[in-house]
Amino acid sequence: VRTTDIKVFLKDGTMIQIPWQGMEWAKTYINENQTGAAPQSPADVVKPGDIIRIEHLPDGQSRLAQIPAVEGALVALRPNDGAIISLVGGFDYFKRKFNRATQATRQPGSSFKPFIYSAALEQGMTPATLINDAPVVFDDPGLEDTWRPENYSGRFYGPTRLREALVHSRNLVSIRVLRAIGIDNTIDYVSRFGFDKNALPHNLSLALGSGVVTPLDLASGYVVFANSGYRVTPYFIDHIEDINGKVLMTTTPNLVCKECDALPPDQPKPQHTAPRVITARNAYLMTSMMRDVIRRGTGVRAKELGRNDIAGKTGTTNDQRDAWFAGFNPGVVTVAWVGFDDTHPLGNDETGGRAALPMWIDFMRAALQGVPDHSLEQPPGLVTVRIDPNTGLLADSKDRNAIFETFFADHVPTRETGRGTAETGGSQEGSPTTPEQLF
Repeated sequence: VRTTDIKVFLKDGTMIQIPWQGMEWAKTYINENQTGAAPQSPADVVKPGDIIRIEHLPDGQSRLAQIPAVEGALVALRPNDGAIISLVGGFDYFKRKFNRATQATRQPGSSFKPFIYSAALEQGMTPATLINDAPVVFDDPGLEDTWRPENYSGRFYGPTRLREALVHSRNLVSIRVLRAIGIDNTIDYVSRFGFDKNALPHNLSLALGSGVVTPLDLASGYVVFANSGYRVTPYFIDHIEDINGKVLMTTTPNLVCKECDALPPDQPKPQHTAPRVITARNAYLMTSMMRDVIRRGTGVRAKELGRNDIAGKTGTTNDQRDAWFAGFNPGVVTVAWVGFDDTHPLGNDETGGRAALPMWIDFMRAALQGVPDHSLEQPPGLVTVRIDPNTGLLADSKDRNAIFETFFADHVPTRETGRGTAETGGSQEGSPTTPEQLF
């Protein structure tokens, strides 16, 4: 007969009971991909005299716990001025005084792809541009050996629209996009988001997030999407007062000023105005695409928040060494990271959507409580039309399978040629003028 609970004495002498549900998780650890058999009774987990750790749950129950070997970080920023709303650098400061949110430089994986896609939009591609998701081998002088990249699933999906490639995080499409628009051009472009050019690789692996960033760096980049195109500088301290309440220092951050865009060129902008680094229409399309990541892509788990104004992107690095989720709404940008300090693999299937997204959801649920949904306001210079989802071209009025897509006004496809196919390619230098059909 299975004993249903155990009695535990706390250090203050109080006795509590831990039910079986609070300890049945405790399988023997073998390696990151394997555990022992599930325990059948409390005697398989603990014995009298053991010193254990417990966790008190919100419902008043308690469960067996342990100090995790894995680490994590989370940082949240206010998009209109860069104020740091929340910053957590690890599980326990007294365990190791290392702030992973600001000091841990790790590969962002696919959470870096939105910056590549933003560059592609500026180079003439559209959300409907067709790119071939097919096997490819690169003999890139910037890499040590022949490179055979794959999608996480190991499958190939053929011609894929750019929007769908981001939603489902297709690696081969991202690599071909980067090859088309040019590595140097792309690095120059993504530096607008605040990334250090010297920390970014000058090879095609850049498309898969092989550079190194901190969670704060990544959050700062995503702020540009969240605030419609402006770069702000994160800051920790609003002001400092002495013991008598006298203000000794006040931070004066650069502020987003959307109204300033309408000022005549010869009229000076107010002081401390955040510079615009990408266009409002680019930020709109990228936000729209990243909202679809949550609606029906790799970040779909975030739908449990019940909101329509959140956007984001998952990130997972080779061998699942880093798991990321970077997401936002107009009022807050949050980045969550999970990994081992020694870059040990997290284990099979520990992707950004599985390992990092739950932490992001828990934080955003609290951060957005009572905050109404924000609609995505379409800026000037964009046109929404019906397209054929298989070709990316303008759809016939009788096409029942047509879907809506939004384009820069000067990049709307046609039924005859369309920028969805004829202008997907480009030279290695990044000029979109050399067609390379479904390259």
